[in-house]
Amino acid sequence: MAFAVIETGGKQYRIGEGQNLTVEKLPKAFKTGETVVFDKVLLIDDGKTTKIGTPYLEGATVEAAFVEEGKAKKVTVIRYKAKSRYFKKRGHRQTYNKVTVSKIK
Repeated sequence: MAFAVIETGGKQYRIGEGQNLTVEKLPKAFKTGETVVFDKVLLIDDGKTTKIGTPYLEGATVEAAFVEEGKAKKVTVIRYKAKSRYFKKRGHRQTYNKVTVSKIK
C-alpha cells in the first residue's frame, strides 16, 4: 500500500489513500467536499520504491477532500504556587480541520 509523509501545521503525518486525518486549522477557509492540496511532501513510498525529499519532493502533492472544521476537547491549564495565594486557571480548545486523503501524486 502506498503512503506519504507530509508536513502541515508544524507537524508531520504518515498518510495513505482513503485515510481520515485531523490536522491543525488550515490558513484558508474550505467548504465540505472541497479539495485541499498539501505540497510539502517529505517522502513517498509506493511499495517498490521510496522517494525522499531534501527537505521536500519537487512536484509531489497530496490531494484530500475537506470533511469538517471543529474544536478539540478543552485542556485546562492551572498555575499554582503554594503559600503565596497564587492560582490561575485557564482553558484552551484547539481548532482543527478533518480531511480524507484521496490521491497521492
